[in-house]
Order: sequence, then C-alpha cells, then structure tokens
Amino acid sequence: MSILNVYDLKKSFGKTEVLKGITFSVEQGEVISILGSSGSGKTTLLRCLNFLETPNEGRIEVNGREIFSADNKELPDRVLRENRLNFGLVFQQFNLFPQYTVLENLTLAAKLRVKEAAKKDKTLSKNQLFESIDKQALETLESVGLSEKKDFYPCQLSGGQQQRVAIARALMLSPQILCFDEPTSALDPELTGEVLAVIKELAQRKVTMIIVTHEMAFAREVSDKIIFMDEGVVAACGTPDEIFCNSSNERICKFISAMSNK
Repeated sequence: MSILNVYDLKKSFGKTEVLKGITFSVEQGEVISILGSSGSGKTTLLRCLNFLETPNEGRIEVNGREIFSADNKELPDRVLRENRLNFGLVFQQFNLFPQYTVLENLTLAAKLRVKEAAKKDKTLSKNQLFESIDKQALETLESVGLSEKKDFYPCQLSGGQQQRVAIARALMLSPQILCFDEPTSALDPELTGEVLAVIKELAQRKVTMIIVTHEMAFAREVSDKIIFMDEGVVAACGTPDEIFCNSSNERICKFISAMSNK
C-alpha cells in the first residue's frame, strides 16, 4: 500500500489556478523528484501537502487514512498540527531561528510538545523527556556531520551547514515523508554538494522523500520516480530513464536540455 496518495488536488489564488488536478502516489522508502519550470506549481503542491496552504479540491491520504478532503476543509488547529506531523519540510532559505543555537533549533518543537503533554499528564517526567530529546538531537546532528556545531548560532555557519541543520531539524519529529523545496537553490555551487550528499545518504536509509529540485543529475541519480509538472498539471511521471532518456514529450526534452546546459 502507498504511504501517500494524492487525488485530483486543486489550488487557486484568486482567479489564478495554480494546481489543476494533481494525482500521484508515493511508496514507503521511495524518493520522488518533482521537476518543472518556475510557476508550474511545484512549491504550491508541497505547501498543500504540509498544510501551509489549503487546497480548494481533492483528497490526501497517508497510510490509507484520509487527512484532507475538499468536503472537510475547515480542520481544527489541533488536527492541522497532527496532520503536519506526517510531513517534514525543508525550505529553500533554511528558516532557522537566529536567536537559538543549532541544538536549540533541533529540540525546540519537540520540547514544546513535551511541555504541552506534561500539562495534561502530571505523571510525565519532563526532565527525562528533555534529556531524551537532547540525545536524539545530538545523534541526528551526527548523522548530518554537524555534531561539533551544536552550540553554534546560525550566523556562524555556512549556507550548506545551515541547510544541513534544517534537514536535521525536520528529521527530529520523525515525519512519515520528508519534503524538500529546492534545497540547494540558495547555496553557492561549492556548498551544494554537501547538502546533496546528506540527501543521498537519507535515500540509502530508505527515508521517504519528495524533492523539488533543478539539479538534473542529482534527480536522475537519487530518484525512484520523476514527476514533471507543467502549468499546474502532471505532464509526465516515470522512472528516471523514462523521463531523461526515453521521453517523447517535447516540453520535457526542452526543459531537461535547458537545465542540463546550465
């Protein structure tokens, strides 16, 4: 069974229809790369999956459970927070909290959840849970090669290091699906490699991922499946070889050629 099913997802901003009926599925441990030109709807799709935008129509299921339906758009805040925990989103611009250290950036959300739970259940040992969260954060930082930076502030890190911290932060809440919105677009070319290496390692660990990217060679290497979006629709979906080598779609061929030449 698919871990994620998206059915006929539509999203408009005013009279502008950005998503015109997106349907796809993701299997457990699968890496999906989403390609397409600027304005094709890729980022809007990720934001809808993460409940940062509310679709106008469609349905989203995770592990067979419906978490969004056009018939039930007005979800309570508690349900929205629970639904968002299915997904982790790594943004283009890192979005780290500048006033907190690397370790604090990783542990903040988890510790806030513990505080809320402790208010309801007085038997919970907040200090023990905090220690467990700190231990998990250190292990997660080590997995992205940044354990020695735990007491640094974001301004003391390179762009590549900041993005690796952002990836570690997303992993801290153990999302079912990890989403990346052009994770290297804000980086200098020499820093891109270190972020892509972390994502490749996650792929080897069978972390389920959806990656919006303009890195053609990387997408071809790391992906199990490629989705090509054009003007708000899925213009093609297939294996990397089917998209990069055997596509008869002229729009796809022109896009891949243009991006590869860059």
